[in-house]
This record gives sequence, structure tokens and C-alpha cells, in this order.
Amino acid sequence: MRATFALAWPLVVAQVAQNAINTTDVIMMGWLGPEALAAGTLASTFIMPFLVGGIGLVGAVAPLTAQARGARDIKAVRRFVRQGFWIGILTALVLVPLILQVRTIMGWLGQDPALAARAEEYTQIAAWMLFPGFAIVVLRSLLSTFDAARVILLVTLVGVAVNALGNYLLMFGNWGFPRLELRGAAIATILTNLAMFAALLSFVLTHRRLRRFHILMRFWKPDWQKFHQIFALGLPIGFTVLAEVSLFTAAALLMGRLGTDEVAAHAIALQCASLAFMVPLGVGMATTVRVGIAYGRNDRAGIGYAGWSGMTLGTGFMIVSCLAFLTLAPFIVRVFLDPTKPENLNALALAATFLIVAGIFQLADGVQVVAAHALRGISDAKVPMIVAIVGYWLVGLPVAYVLGLVVGWRGVGIWIGLACGLAFVAAILLARFAWRERLGLVKIVI
Repeated sequence: MRATFALAWPLVVAQVAQNAINTTDVIMMGWLGPEALAAGTLASTFIMPFLVGGIGLVGAVAPLTAQARGARDIKAVRRFVRQGFWIGILTALVLVPLILQVRTIMGWLGQDPALAARAEEYTQIAAWMLFPGFAIVVLRSLLSTFDAARVILLVTLVGVAVNALGNYLLMFGNWGFPRLELRGAAIATILTNLAMFAALLSFVLTHRRLRRFHILMRFWKPDWQKFHQIFALGLPIGFTVLAEVSLFTAAALLMGRLGTDEVAAHAIALQCASLAFMVPLGVGMATTVRVGIAYGRNDRAGIGYAGWSGMTLGTGFMIVSCLAFLTLAPFIVRVFLDPTKPENLNALALAATFLIVAGIFQLADGVQVVAAHALRGISDAKVPMIVAIVGYWLVGLPVAYVLGLVVGWRGVGIWIGLACGLAFVAAILLARFAWRERLGLVKIVI
């Protein structure tokens, strides 16, 4: 428990800080006006599935380097990191041209042409952020594996400040810089990611424990065996993450059919749930590493200790957030909307109701994310991917649609559907980790 907590807490805070970078962008786009905020939000929403899918793919470096550490195979660590960079570059080369077609794709989706044109201003530049962004994921995986998560936290906090300063200078033309508005925000995003990548890479290349891996040695040399291992594990992880993200995107679209107040209330409740989710997500990342190390050294008992301690920590926090949402929902939502304005009262009431439902599914959300990460530590990703697709798209979304739009429970029905999808996935992944031995998931590695 102590080892998991020591590795997890910097990752948790780093995830919150990463979220703060996005929040800073939203706030400062709002200073440009509602049209700029809408266009920037549309652009960010468009980029997000490409980004999280690629992060899931490249994120396979974490369990594989952890397994290599457990097996004390220094050469394999270098090979996995090097090929992780390769996959990150190739993935960005595939995704960036797709992102650059944002105006055409938005036209197909029936979005306002003027809004799509402004969104294109942002995405034409921000799309290139994928190159340093995926490389950062590779370095974070290496640093987490070797207990250097505090460096990730420090660099991410610096990234928050760099991004805010870049926005201030380039979006609004302060201190003699040109006023570039949304283009300025995109440039600041790229500069922030480049700065974070440079800082992490410098640390890895100079730190006495990490420089021995020589991660850039013969960088140009292909290693198709490790490339295939990363790709085979990372592809289902990417689709798993996409399945969950797309469920919440679909829920937002369903809310859009109910009215403005429902959409606003949904956004408030989702922001609160997302913030709470950062804790089990960080714990899950730590659990992947600790399970992977135990798996690499063929420590069957250690796999269990690492997995169950991670789930205990993640679920323990979600019990606290569950109680907070159930008892303090009316007070929490007032942070987002002024309760003294009559036009906000309906949205506030809806948000408080949604947050109560979110409180109920906090436990399921915590279990599913940590269980999924524990299974990744033993290189089990294909079946969890199928479970996620079935749970989110064949259970969660249909229940949300039926209860919300057919039965007439409206927003509450949609959130109950989200809860059902998460509970389905949590139950199966928890059982799969518990039965890992009888299912033959624990094998001798490396």
C-alpha cells in the first residue's frame, strides 16, 4: 500500500495539473468572447479522440518497461522506449493529416460553417502538438517505471505556468507580442508540450540512474520485435480509452436534444466527476507499473498485492467522493453558476441531481479504471477492450437512450445509463483480475 501510494500521488497531482492546462485554455478562450470559446471548445473536442487514442497506443510502453525492470533486462528497457518513440512519431504522422481536415469533417457533421472555420484556425497549428505529446507519454512511462514520478509532477506544474504565460502573450498580444487569438492558444500549446518534452528528456539523459539506458543510442535502428509488442498491446488499450471517451461524447449529444439547461448541467456534473476521476486514474498508472514489475520477475503473489492495493486505494478515494457528491451536490454546483440569477436555477437543480447519480457510479468508475490498468500490467488488453466496447456501447449507451429519451427520465436517465455501462465494465474486469490464474493470464515473460 505504501509503495503504491508513494508512486501514485505524484501521478495523481500531475493528472490534475494536466487537466489544469486544458482548463486554463478554456478560461482564457472565454476572455476572447463566446464565439472564440465555442470555436476553441469545438476544436479541442475534435482533437481529443485522436489524442487519447494515440496516448493509449503509446502508453503500452509503461507495462512493458515495468516488466523489463522486473526481469532486470536493461537492454529491453532501452528498446521499448526507443520503439515507443517510433510508434509515437508514426501515429502522429497518420493522425495529423486527419485532424487538418477539421473544416471538411465538421461540414459533414452539420456544424456551423463560420464556427468550423474558426475551429480550423486552432487545429491547423495545435494538431502538431501530437508529436511532442506522444513523446512525453513515452518518457512518463519510463520515469514512472523507475520511481521518478515526482519529476513528472514538477514538469507538468511548470507546463501549466508556461501555457498560461504563452496564452497571455500570444492570444491577447501583451508585452509587444502579436495578438493571434485562437492561433496564439494553439502555438502556446505546442510550445508547452515542447518545453515539457525537453525537460523530461534532459532529466532522463543526465540522471545517474536513467542515463545508463542510453535511450537515444542507435535511435534510427528498427527493432521490429519490440515495435510489434508495443503495437499489439497498445492498440487495444487505445480502443478501450476511445470507447469510454466516446460514450461520454455521445451522452453530451443526447443531452443536446433535451435543451440548454440539461447541457449546462451535464457539463457541470461531468467536470466534477472528471476531477474526481483523476485520482483513481493516477492510482491506476501506478498499479500498472507495480503489477508489471511483479509480472516481469514472475512474482505471482506480488501481482496480487500490487493489483489489490491499487484497487483499494482507488476505490477508497471514490468512496469519499461518492459521499461528497451525495451530501454536498447542491453546494458544489454553485461554484459553476451564480445561484442569485433566476435563469440559472433550473440548470443548478439539474446539475445537483446529475451529481447525485454521478456519486453513485463513483465506485464503479474507480474499480474499472484501476482494474483495467492492473490487467495491462500483465499485458492483458484485448479482452478488456471487448468488455469496454460492449459495456459502454451495447449496455451504457442504449440504457441512456431508452431511459433518457424513450421512458422520459431525461438527463437523469442518461446518467443512469452511464452508471450502468461503468458498472458492467467494472464487474467483469474485477472478476477477470481475480481469476487471472485460472484464466491463464499470468505467464512467464521476457
